[in-house]
Amino acid sequence: FNQPLVQWNTSKVTSMQSMFNNANSFNQDISSWNVSNVTNMSQMFRNALVFNLDLLDQGNTCALVSDGGSPCISDPGFYLSRACIDKGLRVEALPGPTAFVPALMLSGLPMHQFVFEGFLPVKKGRKTRLEQLKSEYRTMIFYESPHRLLKTLSQFIETFGPTRRISVSRELTKMYEETQRGTAEEVLSVFQGRDAVKGEFVVVVEGC
Repeated sequence: FNQPLVQWNTSKVTSMQSMFNNANSFNQDISSWNVSNVTNMSQMFRNALVFNLDLLDQGNTCALVSDGGSPCISDPGFYLSRACIDKGLRVEALPGPTAFVPALMLSGLPMHQFVFEGFLPVKKGRKTRLEQLKSEYRTMIFYESPHRLLKTLSQFIETFGPTRRISVSRELTKMYEETQRGTAEEVLSVFQGRDAVKGEFVVVVEGC
């Protein structure tokens, strides 16, 4: 950014829109962007370099931080990391919270081998990917949003069968942390019985 990151008052950054309003400019001026209309954050990051890599070339230090888990894990921060590596810039990573690790530990499912799938494709390729996972023998880990959770659990029943063991964790390390375990059918029934489905979810599914 035009202003060093260390000078930001992050306590005032309450949303993506306010973050952009606090930045003078990127490589192109985005202060007038209507972020509420940006539905694909990965596409936005591909179209604009979030950090000015020229500043890094000059020997400056920048930090990619997040208030919702480790940057780059199912996150567009991956594009920044790759861009720095491609330019031969030094990249360091510090360990931090990642939701899928505690969710796996809480699931009670085998964890000697597992595969992290992250978010399934929203539309194109979704059914194809699920079909490919039918024969997956390792424990599978997915991220899911509240408005797609019921659909995803229903598709898991169709793909893996109603008796496949799963675990669904939400709001990990927060006040309303919760984990539901059981068969896919049982866990779906729990969430179908609620007035609203809230939180960010990690779904852990037993392998075949």
